[in-house]
Amino acid sequence: MAPPDFSTPGYDGPDITPIQPVTGPALVSVLLACSVFLVSLGAVTCFCYKRREQSKAARGRGRPLAFTRRPAAVRSPATNTHYLKKTPSPTSRPPSASPIGSGSNSPSGATTLLQSAKSSPGTSPTCEDPTSSVIQGAELDTSVAKLHTEDEIREHSSLSTKDEIENGEKESCLSIPTSGKLGQLIFKIRYKKEKSTLVVSVVKCKDLPAKDPNVGSSDPYVKLQLLPEKQHKVKTRVLRKTRNPVYDEDFTFYGISIQQLQNITLHFVVLSFDRYSRDDIIGEVFCSLDTVDVAQAENQQMSLCREIQPRSLKIKSQGRGELLVSLCWQPVVNKLSVVVLKARNLPKMDVTGLADPYVKMYLMYNGQRIAKKKTHVKKRTLNPVFNESFAFDIPQGAESLDKTNLEFLLLDWDRVTKNEVIGRLELGGVKSSPSAQHHWNEVRNSPRRQIAEWHKLRE
Repeated sequence: MAPPDFSTPGYDGPDITPIQPVTGPALVSVLLACSVFLVSLGAVTCFCYKRREQSKAARGRGRPLAFTRRPAAVRSPATNTHYLKKTPSPTSRPPSASPIGSGSNSPSGATTLLQSAKSSPGTSPTCEDPTSSVIQGAELDTSVAKLHTEDEIREHSSLSTKDEIENGEKESCLSIPTSGKLGQLIFKIRYKKEKSTLVVSVVKCKDLPAKDPNVGSSDPYVKLQLLPEKQHKVKTRVLRKTRNPVYDEDFTFYGISIQQLQNITLHFVVLSFDRYSRDDIIGEVFCSLDTVDVAQAENQQMSLCREIQPRSLKIKSQGRGELLVSLCWQPVVNKLSVVVLKARNLPKMDVTGLADPYVKMYLMYNGQRIAKKKTHVKKRTLNPVFNESFAFDIPQGAESLDKTNLEFLLLDWDRVTKNEVIGRLELGGVKSSPSAQHHWNEVRNSPRRQIAEWHKLRE
């Protein structure tokens, strides 16, 4: 299309008409209409929301609240590996699984989920419910357990029924012969075959000893692990200043078959929390599941009451074993070489009849520890072979080893509680046995010569 020719006679250009300006009343009308629309939309939204909330309240009125705990990670019973980490304080909130062990010597493995939740709806996991901490039945034996279904437990909600259950519990616990020194642990077991899950409920402890002499009470909590794998570790919360704590906490372990159930032993350790030092061990309880009738225990709860036993009993009836060490004094470089070769005839430290031993060594100078070393942990053996060598630098002024001595500690590693000392050996100190002192004198008088001897471990 050709552009217009403005030189053509009679052509005045394009028609241009002015746009009518928007008046003030028209603008106000538009804004007012928008405001009315927005207000109407908000009113309709609020009305619908209130109607929805009212309908929800009507449907949910009278329904009990259910509180559950967050799942925590534990070891799978099907795996053969383990991991060692530092255990946090039992008062810490996150349910992290972390054992006590030997630091860098610890591999890691896969994990499964553990769910710790209350079996009774309407009970908060941080509050105590007296109806959920009782045991039904008129008699209770250490070898024969009474079975109760979950429906039966939920039916006992009235006060009179609760009193009857508590009376039955008292009679059942009193029927067990007991020394009464360390108290009793009451717990429940339930196995779900269709889900391959084992539920262990730590109900409460009774008549615990007072670990705090100032207040005449304790701050108890319970740790639980599944033997023989030692791969599961859970613990209850700490209850302050009580000798009769009521926990009523459930721990669910997944992936446990019927065949595995027969080989599992529940290992409970009752401890008293100490804010400023290591927690005190009150005692322990072993419960082997091979004595449980699995056919009757399926989808039911089994209530048990066991006496808490001291941990020192397993060593008193056995010897502490022997340790083979080799020493070499090198005066030229001012070093003492130590080779931890092996140990034999160690006591049985757990229900499997085995131990997880390792050796700690301390170099003493003028009665003070100036250096320390340790071996790797040897799993499940009473005759470990270490064959590990170490070198200690001797301080200036002790070239003849006059004021120097060695202290050996043989310990049993445990992922639930603190590692327990099996036996001690001192070479060169005032507490040395005659054979140990003879070995030390030979090392001093025969430099650059490796001398090995067996030594009996002492308390």
